[in-house]
Amino acid sequence: MSRTRVVLFGATLAFYLAIVVAVLTSSWLVDLDWKVFMFRPFQQWPELHAFLDYFVVLGQRGPTAVMVAAWLGWRSWRQHTLRPLLTLGAALLLLNITVGAVKLGLGRLGPHYATTIGSAELYQGGDIFPSGHTANAVVTWGILAYLASTPRTRRYLSVLSSVIALGVGATTVYLGTHWLSDVLLGWAAGLLILLALPWAEPMIGRAEAVIFAVRERWRARRRFAPALPSPVPTSPAMFPPRRRAQDADQQREPVGAGAGRSATALRTTVQRPHGTRSERTPVTPAGSRRPPHADRSPRNPQARPVN
Repeated sequence: MSRTRVVLFGATLAFYLAIVVAVLTSSWLVDLDWKVFMFRPFQQWPELHAFLDYFVVLGQRGPTAVMVAAWLGWRSWRQHTLRPLLTLGAALLLLNITVGAVKLGLGRLGPHYATTIGSAELYQGGDIFPSGHTANAVVTWGILAYLASTPRTRRYLSVLSSVIALGVGATTVYLGTHWLSDVLLGWAAGLLILLALPWAEPMIGRAEAVIFAVRERWRARRRFAPALPSPVPTSPAMFPPRRRAQDADQQREPVGAGAGRSATALRTTVQRPHGTRSERTPVTPAGSRRPPHADRSPRNPQARPVN
């Protein structure tokens, strides 16, 4: 954290507190809010309305976060570091906490929902002070300049992010969705986040080291994990049908019947000698298994040729 950055942070913080006090006390700044709103810029220059309706999207949190996160994610992959993504996450977290707390705490209504002319419209259940679009534009696009790798790129991105942030804030005043003081406080809130990011760098470094350590332990566990033995299949297809039928018959038999049958089969096998091939019983009762031929006449063993 350089001395220049510390001085800028202190000056921006004083400006932030001055705007809050000016709105709380309904000072000249609140009168200026009403004068700008009653001027109706969207009616003075209606030809700009269609373009600025799309331009103000550059301050919405969802679309801008996706675009910037995609770019920083590519940079993280190329540089093998998580610092860009972690820095963006820390900045958006700080922005949501600080801006959201002030929004809900003061509860200011927007110009289109104001009830009393000249009033600051505080504590009415609103959520527009400070301007979230403006603060988000400052942080989301300013983070690109903060993470620039060269001084020249940092200067170009700083100018680009400043133009976008100023344009988004002025567009919300033109459309009548924010008071001028909302935009001023939004610029100050976003700038405070960018100026305070160097104080969050040690925490970002520790978070990156923890994430990489967890990743390495997970890779080591995957690399040296023992191979589990494959389970023995017990599907019925492993056993032939005839064997399964025999097992089923044995299960249905009584205990004594199986023993008697085994003894009888053993005695028959021992006492009966093996016969010759001609004495064996044919496989089928019909005799030979060879199919008959239509062009051959059956042989009669009793008929003999006459000499």
